[in-house]
Amino acid sequence: ALTDFIFMVKKSSYMFITGPDVVKTVTGEDVTFEQLGGASTHNEVSGVAHLATESEADCLFLIREMLSYLPSNNMEDPPPRATKDDPLRTEEALDTLVPENPNRPYDIKEAITMIMDDGEFFEIQPDFAANIVIGFARLGGFSVGVVANQPMVLAGVLDIKASEKAARFVRFCDCFNIPLIVFEDVPGFLPGLDQEHNGIIRHGAKLLFAFCEATVPKITVVT
Repeated sequence: ALTDFIFMVKKSSYMFITGPDVVKTVTGEDVTFEQLGGASTHNEVSGVAHLATESEADCLFLIREMLSYLPSNNMEDPPPRATKDDPLRTEEALDTLVPENPNRPYDIKEAITMIMDDGEFFEIQPDFAANIVIGFARLGGFSVGVVANQPMVLAGVLDIKASEKAARFVRFCDCFNIPLIVFEDVPGFLPGLDQEHNGIIRHGAKLLFAFCEATVPKITVVT
């Protein structure tokens, strides 16, 4: 659970501390392997895993794709990749993607794919804390880490799960010399009794601290 990235195959990958039989004995709950620690549980609810696939072949393909963005170790820079994408191209659709009415949502992933090389974006944890988007892309052939608020989900607000998700990713990029590009459109932190009782102050501070201590180049685009 402390590894940088965890990939799981649906209906065949499971992780839990105690199995269904022990849970039944101790708490009386009837749970299945999938409910307790399946790919969907850890990709959508707990956030322990980062990507889920339908088959082992798909899983291996995604692992290879992700590794293409990363250096061999933290002492090296990520490997560049040749691209035919014109760095001087313009995207007129960006002029109208963000609505003039601030109360209308838009999909930040559309902006990301328009801007990045060849329209490619390797998203991490797409099914967990969807109000913030993280992942890898390339600009000018060089790997970058992307952090973006997602107005389509909870207006892009920061809650406990989103803060932890983004903070962990920022720290990873900093460790492996991957520059960060942030697309910012955030109304603030999510208010509420549940958030306060579960430590939104502490968890929210993790994201701020991660950005402050990061030594890689950082660019913020305010959308």
